[in-house]
Amino acid sequence: MKQKLIFFLYLIVLILPNLILCITEAMPLIGKMALVLLPLGVYWTVLGMFPRVSRTMWWMFPILFLGAFNIVLSYLFGKGVIAVDMWLNLTTSSPAEMGEMLSQIYPAVVAVVVIYLPTLAYAAYDVYRKTTYAVKFLKRQMCAGLAILLLSLPVTFMAAREGRWTVLDDLFPVNVCYNLHLAIERQSLSQEYLERSRDFVFNAVHTDTDTVPKVVMLVIGETSRAANWQLNGYGRETTPLLMQTPNLTVFTDCMSQSNTTHKSIPILLSPATADNYDVLYHSKGLLAAFNEAGFHTAFISNEPRNKSFNDHLAEQAHEVLFLRDRMSGTPMDSLLLPEIQKTLERNRGNLLVVVHTYGSHSTYSDRYERNQAHFTPDVALKATKENRDILMNAYDNTIRYTDRMLHSIIGLLQAQDRPAAMLFASDHGEDIYDDSRNLYLHASPWPSYYQLHVPFLVWTCDMYREHYPERVSMVESRKDEPIQTDCIFPTILGLGGVSTPYGQDSLALTSAAYITKEKRTYLSDHNEPLTLDRCLEEEDFQAMEKRGLRTY
Repeated sequence: MKQKLIFFLYLIVLILPNLILCITEAMPLIGKMALVLLPLGVYWTVLGMFPRVSRTMWWMFPILFLGAFNIVLSYLFGKGVIAVDMWLNLTTSSPAEMGEMLSQIYPAVVAVVVIYLPTLAYAAYDVYRKTTYAVKFLKRQMCAGLAILLLSLPVTFMAAREGRWTVLDDLFPVNVCYNLHLAIERQSLSQEYLERSRDFVFNAVHTDTDTVPKVVMLVIGETSRAANWQLNGYGRETTPLLMQTPNLTVFTDCMSQSNTTHKSIPILLSPATADNYDVLYHSKGLLAAFNEAGFHTAFISNEPRNKSFNDHLAEQAHEVLFLRDRMSGTPMDSLLLPEIQKTLERNRGNLLVVVHTYGSHSTYSDRYERNQAHFTPDVALKATKENRDILMNAYDNTIRYTDRMLHSIIGLLQAQDRPAAMLFASDHGEDIYDDSRNLYLHASPWPSYYQLHVPFLVWTCDMYREHYPERVSMVESRKDEPIQTDCIFPTILGLGGVSTPYGQDSLALTSAAYITKEKRTYLSDHNEPLTLDRCLEEEDFQAMEKRGLRTY
């Protein structure tokens, strides 16, 4: 009796992730049947094949590990499996970031520990005792497993024929293993990038005929969602300084093309977009283009290095500074300001500066000094729906901190005796228990409105507006356009007066050739361009309509 109980306990633990996915995933009933029956048949048959069942269970440890990992992600994101981007996040996120995330989802971690550790511990004890199961019992179980497996084959075939379900995308753990394979491929492409892009040239030239040197700056926010920006109509005073800043053009309807940093940043800094992302693997980026055009370039970051394309594109600058190369812990973004000032002072010719902030990254209350906690209480012991008000206070404080940062940067640029332009946009946004889905953080297998709608603004000084009135007029005339972050690379080129065959003028807000997209696109986990109607849910469109945003 005890052996029967343990045998079926093992089966339940093995199939548990599939049962959870049946609840969380939107797929046809026939697909859910295949999702359970095929793996269940395999597990049942394999466990019944060998008399030392507990040893077989340990052989299946990789499946148990993937199952535990996926249960944690189901708790965090509400749906989806371990995606390609999640595998890559394991290699591109710093230990501090991973620790912060795990500290916020400990209930799921505890649940997984309670389920899996006792099971493995008992199996190890059984292996140590060399326990064997009754041959007659195992034969019956193997026959039952084979019967379920045979039943699952036509079910799986019918599910695949429907067109809304595929083995590689929807059958756990096959889909997770396939995603791991794709992640390894992409990691290899990143490692080969320097060789692949070695001979790439933009053929970029500086087309401005005046001899007055200019400075162009791109400031990249982190995890900053537009829904919490006062400039975008938010009810709280989160951007009081920018609200009083002249010469500021605010784009209220901008969507990021990715909800992950390691893909959204290359879209900002290279010709790659959701529609042609593979261009990234063999081309150089924004800093290299400005180098060719005769600009001095600088990249200043408060992000950790992660050996991804973000680092490769940053290293193309003449000056590269990662604050964390020389500071321990997580420095405050304000420490970027003196470095920006030094860069401006020692480079008086044409200059491009890219600044990458740490912005509103969780844990929110750690992103600003205690004396700048405007909204309180702002320190939550754990991230839960019940603590949303506290989390939102802290998050709004991070936006105020960004407001102060940008106001200071604009002050530094205004002090320059030369034309200056600055563009700010965030890489992606964030979920903070905003609706009935109870989603939190970002980089989920499927995005939400809150992860995609990002702040986007352009500031130009008076001298820049005098020298380049047509560009300024073009930008200001498009402030109500529904745009995406794929416009940043060509727009920065336009602000700098840099021309290249890779400039994508139809996306440049500074160009007369700009064309409004019929449908905006999102870069999927498998690097496919998906229109918003294919990746967002009804709650997302309701949130967009509430804010007067275009939903396609």
